[in-house]
Amino acid sequence: MPQRLPLFPLGSVLFPGLVLPLHVFEPRYRLLVQDLVAEATAEDEETVKGFGVVAIRAGHEVGEGNVQALHEIGCVALLREVSESDDGQYEIVTVGAGRFRVVGIDEAAGTPYLTALVEPFGDDDSEDADDDGELRLLAADVTRRFEEYREVLDIGGAAAPEDPRVVSYLVAAAMVLTVGQRQLLLEAPDTRSRLLAERDLLRRETALVTTFGAVPATELPVLPADPN
Repeated sequence: MPQRLPLFPLGSVLFPGLVLPLHVFEPRYRLLVQDLVAEATAEDEETVKGFGVVAIRAGHEVGEGNVQALHEIGCVALLREVSESDDGQYEIVTVGAGRFRVVGIDEAAGTPYLTALVEPFGDDDSEDADDDGELRLLAADVTRRFEEYREVLDIGGAAAPEDPRVVSYLVAAAMVLTVGQRQLLLEAPDTRSRLLAERDLLRRETALVTTFGAVPATELPVLPADPN
């Protein structure tokens, strides 16, 4: 049964477990934050509310009607911190939770921001336990290649975690990729598929930089959360 979820279209991709700070200034999304805070307060002060972050396929982030098309797969962003300025704008900190698929738009929502009908997406937590050792070996290989990648690009960062699922999302967020490449990684059906795709990307991008001095397509990465 699809569930209703307010949407926040962005020109970037959010991954589960990753932190995304946002400056909220458009009236419709300020109302979204207000609605989420009010809902949490009405139910339980400890309740964490969220919205769906979906990458924009065509159009722009800012302005009424500037979003012409959205990607189908997105990530729930849970509110962690909310700070309101004197002029009514917000600085918020969110963290990615589960992935979802947009199956429709709730035309009767009656809000200036989009509300979608969504269903859970992906199978990250159901890898066969018998293959756990193989999955960890794959994650270790991706981690090693990611460290080489960071060295050739002279990018610093903390040591990668050991959990294969966390590794797969951390690498997806920290690599210098286009929105389209990030979206494909978000849409990978499971951890294994994502790690295999990242291994190929890391091999190719590292070779390009090493051989030709070419720099990958530039996009600011989503800030990684502390894996602990």
